[in-house]
Amino acid sequence: MGAEAAHPQQQPPSSVRPCREAAAPAVLGLQLSALIDHVARVDWSLLDRVPGDRGGSQQVSIVELNHILNEVNTHILPSHNDLTPITTIAGGSVANTIRGLSAGFGISTGIIGACGDDNQGLLFVNNMSFSGVDLTRLRAKKGHTAQCVCLVDASGNRTMRPCLSSAVKIQANEFRKEDFKGSKWLIVRYAQQNMEQIIEAIRIAKQEGLSVSLDLASFEMVRDSRSKLINLLETGNIDLCFANEDEAREVIGGGLESDPEEALAFLGKYCKWAVVTLASKGCMAKHGKQVVQVPAIGESNAVDTTGAGDLFASGFLYGLVKGLPLEECCMVGACSGGSVTRALGGEVRPENWQWMYKQMHARGMLLPELKN
Repeated sequence: MGAEAAHPQQQPPSSVRPCREAAAPAVLGLQLSALIDHVARVDWSLLDRVPGDRGGSQQVSIVELNHILNEVNTHILPSHNDLTPITTIAGGSVANTIRGLSAGFGISTGIIGACGDDNQGLLFVNNMSFSGVDLTRLRAKKGHTAQCVCLVDASGNRTMRPCLSSAVKIQANEFRKEDFKGSKWLIVRYAQQNMEQIIEAIRIAKQEGLSVSLDLASFEMVRDSRSKLINLLETGNIDLCFANEDEAREVIGGGLESDPEEALAFLGKYCKWAVVTLASKGCMAKHGKQVVQVPAIGESNAVDTTGAGDLFASGFLYGLVKGLPLEECCMVGACSGGSVTRALGGEVRPENWQWMYKQMHARGMLLPELKN
């Protein structure tokens, strides 16, 4: 398929579960199933034939996923700036966020989930461990690893088609207090089909004194299961909530004319921090009575917006971990979100981390302390 595998020079580790480090990661990500992204730049004619709304995320069967992958080669856009047309890499919103925190910000991270014993599972393990993510909470299971096709148009907008139905998954009864003990944050992505695991993980996390960050996943997910989402918010266990503009509209049940400020205020009733990202218009955030708006950084050079919201979350959480003011948390998020849009896929390349550090330095922001 001509795909560029992430860090192919690495050999797969002998075990997904090495000895537990003494110090718990500061930030944990809950990704029930390890996931591999196949990211491709394609023309509109393929997107016209893919079921579901453009720009969103809708689950497909393995047969449909393989059909889309077979079609991709005939609809690939010409590459430029040394970009490979297809990139295969460890993916998933939570994985993108914690990989960014570890690789770009020097924040210790770990992932809680399950990984299949297939080639995709090995690729996921290699990529995440290369980025410094602690995998001692990732359960190795016999079976398939989840996959997702990310179709990127000429404007850098992406359409996601994940295949999760046959993938191995961690179950609610597999969580242990030791998985959470000593960490500061748990990152969760909303998914109505995984509410049993999400609720149980949040329950244990709160018992262990962690703060919880929730990403709203997709406008389709919010639209189709808004009542379950509201119930989750009403528990008071969500400390931080991220929504993009489309998800924000669905949260308040509004149309295209809905005001993101209304959605921000709504989320702010339930969460200590609420953030609505506005693509090229930047973001809005609320903490208590304070509301800030920050412009986007680097959006005009976007090659692919895959992972932009996930990496924004990396920067924002870095700011919270370091105790930065709300506006500066947003500014760091804007820098990290902008950095990932400069190349294909949801992982920031080394040269784009350097671009981000320059943006942060120019704005007088706290630079990460990275280990050599």
